[in-house]
Amino acid sequence: MKLAIAVQRYGADINGGAELHARYIAERLARHAEVEVVTTCARDYVSWRNELPPGVETVNGVAVRRFPVRHERKPRDFGRRSERVFRHTHSLADEVAWLESEGPASPAMIDYLAGAAFDYTVIFSYRYYHAWHAARRLHQKAVLVPTAERDPAIGLEMFRPVFRSVRAVMYNSQEERAMIWSATGNQQVPGVVVGVGSDVPQRTDPAGFRRKFKITRPFAIYIGRIDENKGCGELFDYFQRYATIFPRGLDLVLVGSAVMPVPKHRRIHHLGFLGDQDKFDALAASDLLIMPSYYESLSMVALEAWALGRPVLANGRCDVLKGQCIRSNAGLYYERYEDFVETLYSLESNGPLHHRLGQNGREFFRRNYAWPVIERKYLEMFQRLDRETAPPPIAPLPGWLARRRASLPAAESVLAGIPSGAVIEGERHG
Repeated sequence: MKLAIAVQRYGADINGGAELHARYIAERLARHAEVEVVTTCARDYVSWRNELPPGVETVNGVAVRRFPVRHERKPRDFGRRSERVFRHTHSLADEVAWLESEGPASPAMIDYLAGAAFDYTVIFSYRYYHAWHAARRLHQKAVLVPTAERDPAIGLEMFRPVFRSVRAVMYNSQEERAMIWSATGNQQVPGVVVGVGSDVPQRTDPAGFRRKFKITRPFAIYIGRIDENKGCGELFDYFQRYATIFPRGLDLVLVGSAVMPVPKHRRIHHLGFLGDQDKFDALAASDLLIMPSYYESLSMVALEAWALGRPVLANGRCDVLKGQCIRSNAGLYYERYEDFVETLYSLESNGPLHHRLGQNGREFFRRNYAWPVIERKYLEMFQRLDRETAPPPIAPLPGWLARRRASLPAAESVLAGIPSGAVIEGERHG
């Protein structure tokens, strides 16, 4: 079997959520099939500037073929087009122009995928240029990994035919699946909730981490981009108020690059970006992981925390994080400051729930996200598709006039009509 993995960026040092997800899946599927990653020359997801050379290289044993991006993203133009399609009545032509502005626009990448003899193309991140164009041209071979979050893009009309016409959809969570079903009506398309595994080390060195980074007190940890959009502003507010009330409580350790100011506080320690071993040592040394994000399709770092027996404190306004905590019985969630304080206390290492929830997390990870489980779900899907008849061709886009008829509702209003909330049924433990 010959597989393509199509993703917007790729590299051993590119650690965005979807990009890391794609790399993990590519490297694991390469044990069972001939795998080629097809991607762009971009490193930066904001500008899509061509920084890597076109052509083929090998990354961790997997062939990676890169194609140049036609133009960089212009933030002002993209913001204007986003305002148009998200908040106002608009046309299908407006949506297509929005996608071109969002990028990364690489027609050569799409042409290569369309002409190559792959059995299936696994396409990551539905909302980007490469995913929409590849899924339309290759829909009879397209296996879509949407990595969809609860944001207005899911309400755009252009994506509905794609979700209904691909061969299969590999969902990250029950919440993502429920949202996409409601938004696109694609229940008839083969799909499975699969997520992604992680190469969690068998042994960690929490004491070594504390020595290396001079962390002496118990702490909660946040791992990820330090960004207002990830809920870090609210986290800093809540934690500083907590620290004032509980002078002997936990410290907060931050791991990741900062795109917003980090408060100068004696109990907040920003370590910057860490390599995998230091990251896992930090998780093992922590009392718990805090996930303050409002929007996630899957939290890989939450899964890693559970794999190491650490409970998770999540923002309950994120359906996916809340659902993961409930199904795993390995985390708590908050929706306001008072919740944050009470749940943070409960999850301290000497708190009443720490040990039990940590044990539940280990078992939840083993049952649902260990690599043999993830690989089996992908391979079983490919086998199913081999047996089934491919769907009919995807309908062409409407004609020139119809595409320009401003009759589509604002995507934000469509999103508001999609049911929200955690999905309780599904994988559980405890």
